[in-house]
Amino acid sequence: MSLPIVLEAVRSRSHAPLELDQPLPLEALPTPALVLKRSALHRNIATMASFLASHGKGVRPHAKTHKCPLICREQIAAGAVGVCVAKVGEAVAQIAGGVQNVLITSPVTTVSKAQVVGELALLATDLNIVVDSELGLQTLLSVLPADARMGILIDIDVAMGRTGTRDAETAASLIDKVQADPRLKFLGIQHYAGHLMHVPEFAKRREKSLGLWDKVAQILEFLDARGITCEVVTGAGTGTYNIDVAVAELTDLQVGSYIFMDEEYRRVASEHSGRFDDFEVSLTVACTTISQPRQGTMTVDGGYKAFASDTVAPVSDDLAGVDFHFAGDEHGVLVLPEGEQALRLGQVVQFVTPHCDPTVNLHDYYWVQEDDELIHSCWPITARGCAW
Repeated sequence: MSLPIVLEAVRSRSHAPLELDQPLPLEALPTPALVLKRSALHRNIATMASFLASHGKGVRPHAKTHKCPLICREQIAAGAVGVCVAKVGEAVAQIAGGVQNVLITSPVTTVSKAQVVGELALLATDLNIVVDSELGLQTLLSVLPADARMGILIDIDVAMGRTGTRDAETAASLIDKVQADPRLKFLGIQHYAGHLMHVPEFAKRREKSLGLWDKVAQILEFLDARGITCEVVTGAGTGTYNIDVAVAELTDLQVGSYIFMDEEYRRVASEHSGRFDDFEVSLTVACTTISQPRQGTMTVDGGYKAFASDTVAPVSDDLAGVDFHFAGDEHGVLVLPEGEQALRLGQVVQFVTPHCDPTVNLHDYYWVQEDDELIHSCWPITARGCAW
């Protein structure tokens, strides 16, 4: 499939809410179904926005978590300075859905992707992208239209080893070239330490994160000595949101999972608790019990195609003592407490997602639940599958 066909396919996707003729109870959903509790989502968005504003920081939420222009709009309405996406394909979906201030947080090095970025720069009010290499920058410059305007951030890596440059001289050289081209505007730097987000102990997470920001500060001092000012210093994440606000240089935070929460995050400590309970669980996967081949277990209709898990299994907060075990692509097996029959066949059970971002990417829609516990609408996951 050629790139133009892929682009048109993404642009033609729905990004409008689908209102149901009649509200549905959970039991009527085609399970496995991704259920979004709207009021909890709103509270999480408001809580993060208020906290960061009280510390003089902006919020630049990462849409790789939810992949939904409708949610982006709600975050922007709550004061976000813009949104992030991880990949070019996600940017296509968000801009087609009416989101105008977008930062692409991964570098591109191929002409085909750079051409898409150039096209997006003509469509979006404020498109920005990170670069971390001479090749990446020159590839963008070689295809960027003459009338395009785009912001550039230098991706800095001090420990994670995924993307970014660790060399201050390289960063300065890239900035010089950016500032020499009228199509580009140098904005600042990005630093993200994703490997720290799930460090279990809060004190250790804090120590490690602030230690890395000290190294970033050294690079900023080097750039300042060269007369280079960074308007934007962006990064951080949900796991360090209330740690990294102490970094004076940081202007805005790329928080993502806070809107949904998942079991991986809930298992790390918060500042005042052994569980990360700063935000509510707003996202679950509803599954139906479909079989009981033996006593003491119950099979549900959700497996690896319904849940994505790096380290942990789905958890039902409604079923104390019940353990979930993956039983292949389509199924999960619930192990019941000894001597108890807590479930019946045909029952719908909601599970907290193990890892929310890739779980979202497995589903077409959010089934949006209102305060009456009924499903009133579906929100399309417009950027689903846009991993390019």
